[in-house]
This record gives sequence, structure tokens and C-alpha cells, in this order.
Amino acid sequence: MKKGFTLIELLVVIAILAVLMSVVVVTINPAEMLKKTRDTKRISDLDALRTALNLYVTDQGNLGNVTSTNCYSHVSFTPGVSGCTGVTTVNGGGSQAVDSTGWIPINFATITSGSPLSALPVDPKVVTATTDTGPGGWHAYVFKGSTSTVTFKLMANMESTYYSYGGTGDVEGTDGGTSTAVYEVGSDVINL
Repeated sequence: MKKGFTLIELLVVIAILAVLMSVVVVTINPAEMLKKTRDTKRISDLDALRTALNLYVTDQGNLGNVTSTNCYSHVSFTPGVSGCTGVTTVNGGGSQAVDSTGWIPINFATITSGSPLSALPVDPKVVTATTDTGPGGWHAYVFKGSTSTVTFKLMANMESTYYSYGGTGDVEGTDGGTSTAVYEVGSDVINL
């Protein structure tokens, strides 16, 4: 008598493995994990920017070359962003320089202790409203400042269901800002 597996036994084992792999992929949801990873980077980037801006305002007492009527970003688009009718790109828009030639027109190099940032961060996905018609909408970092009150707000749009409004780790609806559809941090997230 020969020992081995029949073709039917092998097909049954392969079918069982396929079902188990499908369940694992659906449970893990790799696309959502990538979105969550990019959102985590957004939160970290805006926190670093907020710290640098607070340090700049404390050290310099102003917001440099910021125009209070503008919102600034590393890409040019017309978002549904609270307090922004449009977004201005300065000095080439995508520049990450910290010497006021970057997308935020502030010279962080003038801080007494030196610039806390080596480069201005940009959104990990960078998709504008004109090209992204899917869930999540626009993806860019937006800066708005007030020279009269020397306050600022930074904004980003989350794309994962975890960090978006109503999600388990909702940062858009719990940040204290004026919009539940956008993550807002800064020294004044209400009036800007």
C-alpha cells in the first residue's frame, strides 16, 4: 500500500488555507493600516510644527512674514478648511526650508537656540481636492496665523477611519477646533 495524500485531500487543505488567509486579510485590513500610519505621521508632524511655532513666537514675539488673511500650505488647492477661502503657496510652495523660504513664511533659523526643525514637514500623501474624489478628501498641511493676536492654527485631514471623526481614536472631533472634519492644533484653534 502506497503512503501519500490524494488529490482531494490536498484540494481540501488548500481550500481551508485560502479561507483562513481571506479571514486574516479582512481582519488586518492592510489598506486601513497604511492610512492609520500616515495619520500617525500627520499628528506627529503637526505636533513638531506647533512646538517650533510656539518656540518662535516666544523667542521673537511675532509671526514673521505671515499675512493674517492667508492660509499657507505646501500645495495649492481650495479646501473645505475652516477659516480658509483658499490656500496660498509661497516661495515655490513645496519648499521645506526653515529660513522663511519654505511653505511657512517664518524664519525658524532666527530663534536664539536655532531652528528646532531641519525641514518643514509635508503631508505623506499630498493629494488635492481636484484629484482626490474618494473618502478622506484633500491631504496637505495648512497653516493660518494672526499677526494681530500672534496666534496660529495648523490643520490636516485624516484619512483612516480610526483617527477620523467618530472613529475609535477620533482626533478631528476631539481637538477643540471649529471643524469636526479636520484635525486642528495650535495656539488658537477656535478663532482662526
